[in-house]
Amino acid sequence: MSRASDILLTATAPAIWGSTYIVTTELLPAGYPLTVAMLRALPAGLLLLIIVRQLPRGIWWPRSFLLGALNFSFFWAMLFVSAYRLPGGVAATVGAIQPLIVLALSRAVMGTAVRPLAVLAGLGGIGGVALLVLTPAASLDPIGVLAGLAGAVSMAFGTVLSRHWQPPVPPLTFTAWQLTAGGLLLVPVALLLEPALPVPTADNLIGFLYLGVIGAALTYIVWFRGLSQLGPATISPLGFLSPMVAVVLGWALLGQDLRPLQIAGMLVILGSVWLSQKAQAAPAPLPRATSPAH
Repeated sequence: MSRASDILLTATAPAIWGSTYIVTTELLPAGYPLTVAMLRALPAGLLLLIIVRQLPRGIWWPRSFLLGALNFSFFWAMLFVSAYRLPGGVAATVGAIQPLIVLALSRAVMGTAVRPLAVLAGLGGIGGVALLVLTPAASLDPIGVLAGLAGAVSMAFGTVLSRHWQPPVPPLTFTAWQLTAGGLLLVPVALLLEPALPVPTADNLIGFLYLGVIGAALTYIVWFRGLSQLGPATISPLGFLSPMVAVVLGWALLGQDLRPLQIAGMLVILGSVWLSQKAQAAPAPLPRATSPAH
């Protein structure tokens, strides 16, 4: 596939993740962030393990559990805590800092050059998300904000380390390992810290099935494939598409308002995503020549 095709395919993952907000609020029981995160990860991971029939070996056991914690256990737990405690707009804006964290971590871990145009695109993306989802009535819950920031840092570390370590297996197998590990880590935490989940309704089952199969298994296969092909600095800004899709779905399915300021925010987001891809496609700057010592 061409680079443009890889980017478009990878972009479908965060676009689908944008539906998480509406599925969580409309179909899932409220007040069970850890249990919801566990039920999103573990069944999907076990299903993929049955398909691939391959377990980690050697160093990939601890790495799978570490990456599963960063990309799923801790990240999803913080995501749901943030979603439950903050208006969706505030939660999305806090999480939008992730691409900038990825740029810094890529430099620290892999020595990737930090391109000023990519930083500008990241700042523009945060501004676009703020225009898109923030309202004057938005409230700031300190725990929700800290959870959103912690989740962004966790996902950023997971994204960079997933590329840095380069797993010796296809994205399908790598996704199976991480989802299963992440789900297993959440089981004792959910059992200890949250009450038992009520008997699920038909809507609850539909919501869990959607988030597990489509919102986790399928999309993360696509995401990790894009990560291996394009790198963290390229795919991370695609995450700006998630809150944009969430707002569009709220307008289309729930009759929520779509104001001119939000449309402007969408245009800024699309511009920042385009700018970030342009920045990463440019040749890396050459190191400065140094004069010989005299």
